[in-house]
Amino acid sequence: MRRIWLIFSQAVTVAVAMVFVVSTLKPGWLQQRPQAWWPSNTRAEGGTVPVQIADVNVPVQPLSAAARKASPAIVSVTASRSAKPGASANPQDPWFRFFGQRGKPQLMPQEEAEPQVGLGSGVIVSPEGYLLTNNHVVEGADQIRVRLSDGREAKARLVGTDPETDVAVLKIDLDRLPVVSLGQMDQLQVGDSVLAIGNPFNVGQTVTGGIISALGRSGLGLSTFENFIQTDAAINPGNSGGALIDVNGNLIGINTAIYSRSGGSLGIGFAIPIDLARQVMEGLVRDGQVTRGWIGVQPRDLDPEFAQSFKIPVDEGVLITGVLQDGPASKAGMKPGDVVVRIAGQPVRNTSQLLNVVAALKPLSDTVIGVQRGTQALDLTVHVAQRPKAQAQAPQAPGPMDEEDDTQ
Repeated sequence: MRRIWLIFSQAVTVAVAMVFVVSTLKPGWLQQRPQAWWPSNTRAEGGTVPVQIADVNVPVQPLSAAARKASPAIVSVTASRSAKPGASANPQDPWFRFFGQRGKPQLMPQEEAEPQVGLGSGVIVSPEGYLLTNNHVVEGADQIRVRLSDGREAKARLVGTDPETDVAVLKIDLDRLPVVSLGQMDQLQVGDSVLAIGNPFNVGQTVTGGIISALGRSGLGLSTFENFIQTDAAINPGNSGGALIDVNGNLIGINTAIYSRSGGSLGIGFAIPIDLARQVMEGLVRDGQVTRGWIGVQPRDLDPEFAQSFKIPVDEGVLITGVLQDGPASKAGMKPGDVVVRIAGQPVRNTSQLLNVVAALKPLSDTVIGVQRGTQALDLTVHVAQRPKAQAQAPQAPGPMDEEDDTQ
């Protein structure tokens, strides 16, 4: 019996030693590699776009592997429109601001009028040929062409745009399309390494690296609905519409804008989170537009001094400075001076949060909005309307914010 015990003990010791050696020298041998779900044979039904979702259990890859994985799905976008004879290049025009010459506007004589060409980037997110890019890249274009990293080119069809998030969806008809996997936003943290891929200054596909500098950036004046990923990965003109990827090569954002004094990268760039971009894409493919809720109020952040002066017993919420006559909020009894503290059971702490929560409400549905009116707490039942279609507005470098005067 003693001999059997000794043999068993020696066998266990050898096995443990072998596991230690393998885990030290070849850790990948001990990790299970799950097969990725690939919806290559699915078709879009009812507006649902088939996409590939990343598996968070996949081991972290080297950045070079992440770049190789995602790069084939990143494309260059060329958008052109005919110049109007005798038209002036207006520096406030989004096309001129992003693609034209900077400086004094120049008059284009009739005999010298030439088509305007804008260059940007895009990301193939579905094997059916759907691409994500920025609205300001393709806005006003008569023709849009896409060039893949393998040299193939195709004419793109504009599926739809959403100026309020600066997202546009294109579609191309090519076979064997490379597709990038969509990352999961709840896994991101400040400090995570990221790569930006695009076609800056039309020099060709370029990869730059950095980290996530901040999450949930808002109040920048870049678009109506702001929840940006901030990164210090170099983003330059031409990167707009390109990809921000994580260390596993999964798409986490659509590069949109930079803070710059010179027109070049200063280490502060902004990307639209992929969950927001995907939500917009689904709406555009399904309905041709993004449907959002609207209640007809003018909000602003609650000032502590205001709350103290009017003896409002809350220190977080959104002050309503105006209520649209005969709008949903007005019909529900909301008044200027009310402080919104809760919508559909969800706490509301600032204007940006109120805007996003209201937009997520289903039009023609009823929702309960909690307000503080002086010392009185009220619950108002509001019949939500559909948000009116906004005019296109291209993003610009963030600066001092004007007071919000749009109704939400």
